Amino acid sequence: MKVWLLLGLLLLHEALEDVTGQHLPKNKRPKEPGENRIKPTNKKVKPRIPKIKDRDSANSAPKTQSIMMQVLDKGRFQKPAATLSLLAGQTVELRCKGSRIGWSYPAYLDTFKDSRLSVKQNERYGQLTLVNSTSADTGEFSCWVQLCSGYICRKDEAKTGSTYIFFTEKGELFVPSPSYFDVVYLNPDRQAVVPCRVTVLSAKVTLHREFPAKEIPANGTDIVYDMKRGFVYLQPHSEHQGVVYCRAEAGGRSQISVKYQLLYVAVPSGPPSTTILASSNKVKSGDDISVLCTVLGEPDVEVEFTWIFPGLKDERPVTIQDTWRLIHRGMGHTTRISQSVITVEDFETIDAGYYICTAQNLQGQTTVATTVEFS
Repeated sequence: MKVWLLLGLLLLHEALEDVTGQHLPKNKRPKEPGENRIKPTNKKVKPRIPKIKDRDSANSAPKTQSIMMQVLDKGRFQKPAATLSLLAGQTVELRCKGSRIGWSYPAYLDTFKDSRLSVKQNERYGQLTLVNSTSADTGEFSCWVQLCSGYICRKDEAKTGSTYIFFTEKGELFVPSPSYFDVVYLNPDRQAVVPCRVTVLSAKVTLHREFPAKEIPANGTDIVYDMKRGFVYLQPHSEHQGVVYCRAEAGGRSQISVKYQLLYVAVPSGPPSTTILASSNKVKSGDDISVLCTVLGEPDVEVEFTWIFPGLKDERPVTIQDTWRLIHRGMGHTTRISQSVITVEDFETIDAGYYICTAQNLQGQTTVATTVEFS
């Protein structure tokens, strides 16, 4: 069988030479069916090296995911920009994705418990709705996911959303103020803000002193203008005190803000500086006794007083009165003096002993004591 196959191939070879007139190369053989017909080459190919992302750089600064959406008409949604300009009277609806959402919005709406504001928590998102908006509602609206364990919750810094909304109202370039005159305290160890905010994003705002009349430049070194806060005094000092106001210009219109009295604070921030003094340290039976607790502090920092006295366990009736006032200590320095007086009438033996006063503010507390003896 093999002999007959070889004989057939030789006859086919001779027939092809007769038809073409060419001799087939002796070193080549017919290729079997399915045999690779691609010639191998010696061409050098550079290997591709896969790019590896720098894990350290990717993980060092996790991206913040914006969870806020603005609801538009006809059920449309969009991610709100960093700032929005809306006409007063429009309804604003914001939604933030999450089963537990915390909200922050202009304090004006919280102070007056405004019924125009509605905050709801749905199964998958939190919802804030503000109807009949006014220029006074201008400010920052923000939300965040709350991570809770029992009753303790904390803010998830990676899942937040915020937008600052300007509510433009005819005739109002400045966000309205509840009073026509306001006080700003200049503390040497922290920034002070003249809060003249505008309702028009494109408004040009300048700061002016009432007397002597002149413009106060916001040079970026001592004073800067922040559209979300107002004019910020970076390092307040006594030369900055006086009466100032702001002027805004937009669309060919101009407006002047309310006036602000800048007062320099003489007392640095910290726990209360407290003293205690008794009207007498030796009291006879039947006499009246008063013990005064005094704190000198910052003008805008409230102080709370608590008393411990000898007749407290026996529920001895006493009178406690708290008062405060501002005092000027020369060179324009202003200090708040807070006082608490405890009065005991018809002194008895159970009233003798230590009278302890504790004064507390946001920075801490101070406790002082004095002794009253029975004479």
